[in-house]
Amino acid sequence: MTTIQYIDTPEKLSALCQQILKEPWLALDTEFLREKTYFPKFCLLQIATPEWVACVDPIALPDLSELFDVLYNPSIVKVFHSSRQDLEIFYQLRGCIPEPIFDTQIAAPLLGFQDNPGYAMLVSSFLNINLSKAHTRTDWTVRPLSEEQLRYAADDVIYLCQVYMIMCEKLQELGRLDWLKSDFELLKDSELYLVSPEKAWLKVKGKNKLTGRQLSIVQTLCEWRERTAQIEDRPRSWLMRDDLLLELAKLQPDSVNALAKVRGINERTVNRYGKVLCQLINEARQRPPIPLNEKGRPARKTQQQEAILDILTALVRIRADENSLNPAILATRKDLEVLLFNEDDDCPLLHGWRFSMAGKELVGLLKGDLLIGIESDKLNIVNKTSFSDAAQ
Repeated sequence: MTTIQYIDTPEKLSALCQQILKEPWLALDTEFLREKTYFPKFCLLQIATPEWVACVDPIALPDLSELFDVLYNPSIVKVFHSSRQDLEIFYQLRGCIPEPIFDTQIAAPLLGFQDNPGYAMLVSSFLNINLSKAHTRTDWTVRPLSEEQLRYAADDVIYLCQVYMIMCEKLQELGRLDWLKSDFELLKDSELYLVSPEKAWLKVKGKNKLTGRQLSIVQTLCEWRERTAQIEDRPRSWLMRDDLLLELAKLQPDSVNALAKVRGINERTVNRYGKVLCQLINEARQRPPIPLNEKGRPARKTQQQEAILDILTALVRIRADENSLNPAILATRKDLEVLLFNEDDDCPLLHGWRFSMAGKELVGLLKGDLLIGIESDKLNIVNKTSFSDAAQ
């Protein structure tokens, strides 16, 4: 059994940094809590290579600048599984993420797994090990940490090392390792880690059913809620749930007394924020909302549009089958709709390996540069120019 280095003093931290500098890659994981905060509370950092494993205690070591200087070394690959929440902590502390990144959850579909597979599934599939769930609900802020807790935390990166090495070998054999570069590049987007208050309303379900004035109120209240949650470091839902935001947009209370009568709002919120909320609602009623920006997608697709989507789906299924992939990994119906209605330059089919495998052909079909037909019981894609020359 690998000995766990517990790093809780500056001296141990410096020694660990020297160890890290010798490594080409590291498996990383974090333990954090955010049930009572807006920002995640950093509780533990696990680091492993095939030869050693360490658990760094950020509660005992509030200054981790020496370690982070090393972890941000671009010559060291940082391996995570489902990295977004882990990287949020790095972004919170440094304002950017460490590069380069390898995320086993992103890579797994290229080996035939479903989209966004869980870590336990990969460990079970590759290593035939069933992970313990004994400390899933552990309060990682409490000290001292038990030996059992440290072993539980360390196991995540110990197995991650093994999974990473197996995946890299398989991806290399299939010639797919480089396919992932563009997907990993997307992890650099700052909007993944810090919600802009001005855009917070975009995540509210049900906004599409609101009238102009109602939508303006939801946009204003969402911005206020996000800013307040960040300043006070409290979960946004503790300030106000989405369903209550929608209710306020519909009822539009113009006084604290009217606000207090709204079903679902608590007395503390009324007392602390009542005047501000009423003022914001009144101001929002006076200005037009930010457009929903549907970008031309019809409310209901025509039969012709549905037929085109069926043809695009057929091509996706064929290319996915040729590459032993789940078609949904290559493109979903929603992705194809975005492509058809030219809605978004960030459509996955326009970038990286998805563009090479199917996106380029799909765009060609939609532009009329390519034609689809049947030849020897198989769908065949041909260049329109070549087809015209052959016909003549």
